[in-house]
Amino acid sequence: QVQLAESGGGSVQAGGSLRLSCAASGSIFRFNVMGWYRQAPGKQRELVARITSGGVTNYADSVKGRFTISRDNAKNTVRVQMNSLKPEDTAVYYCMWSNGLGTEYWGQGTQVTVSS
Repeated sequence: QVQLAESGGGSVQAGGSLRLSCAASGSIFRFNVMGWYRQAPGKQRELVARITSGGVTNYADSVKGRFTISRDNAKNTVRVQMNSLKPEDTAVYYCMWSNGLGTEYWGQGTQVTVSS
């Protein structure tokens, strides 16, 4: 089992910045993928950004150039720095941990609201 504790989020005006953090604990495999997904009202959950334990990243096209994901393997934490936020970034953001073999765990979600 892996437990995920999220922090950050909140409300900001368009053009502002927020940072989300997530700490994983429990049975952590050496190789894993951590990332952030989001779900806006009435929409499906979608990838925001993810990063492997080896540092390989991928981002949704909608956030490239604005969001930066990073991790600290020693602390089993992942962060996403979100800059130039837009109203369409408003959603519940979920931290995800995967062993890369189909097992996934999710955080409880944190609200990000961007006002115009």
